[in-house]
Amino acid sequence: MDVILLSYTPNPDALIAASARICYRDITASDLLKSEEEALSRKLIAELFASGHMSAFEHVSFTFGIDGLSRVASHQLVRHRVASFNQQSQRYVSMTPDPDAVIIPPAIKANPDALRLYSEAVRHSQETYRELCAIGIPKEDARFILPHGHSTRLVMTMNARELHHFFGLRLCRRAQWEIRELARKMLVLCREKAPVIFDKAGPGCIFGKCGEARTCGNPYKNMEELLFA
Repeated sequence: MDVILLSYTPNPDALIAASARICYRDITASDLLKSEEEALSRKLIAELFASGHMSAFEHVSFTFGIDGLSRVASHQLVRHRVASFNQQSQRYVSMTPDPDAVIIPPAIKANPDALRLYSEAVRHSQETYRELCAIGIPKEDARFILPHGHSTRLVMTMNARELHHFFGLRLCRRAQWEIRELARKMLVLCREKAPVIFDKAGPGCIFGKCGEARTCGNPYKNMEELLFA
């Protein structure tokens, strides 16, 4: 899976802090941003996050290019409705038969018998897809035979508030392994560009209490374990 940051709001930390300050000071937004100081931004953003005052985080957005995600994971991803998506269409793009175009779950890859069964099923579905297209079946109908694990490409934009929500849910050890890896790569990119905003982004076990009804029993010890394990 390849994840790149295509675009993001400039000066994200300062913009969020300045946006919050306008609620409490008789000063123009442009003047607030000019006078915003890094130390003050860090303190205010920490206070906003601690108090749950997250509206200012909506003024900053990040756009990601994602390549090599399965459609199993992309179906989970689009459930985050406070986001914008453009995904490669199987109606218009030919899915050229290629075993590497289908994601193999680690549990299957580690089991030779399971891997054999899986690979045979993938090969058969891809050959059937090719034959259906060859006899004139439209791609939008032939695609019904393709596996859920077929890789896809998409562009996704989320604001910083929704990203915090996304990271809190999808970086949990109980999240599905593929979307958890996507979230980890996204958080690494976000922290490079906006370290203050995403200083406390992640599952509850790192910062206090797990929010899951059933805990995993193996909480992260710290942010380094989550990001670089």
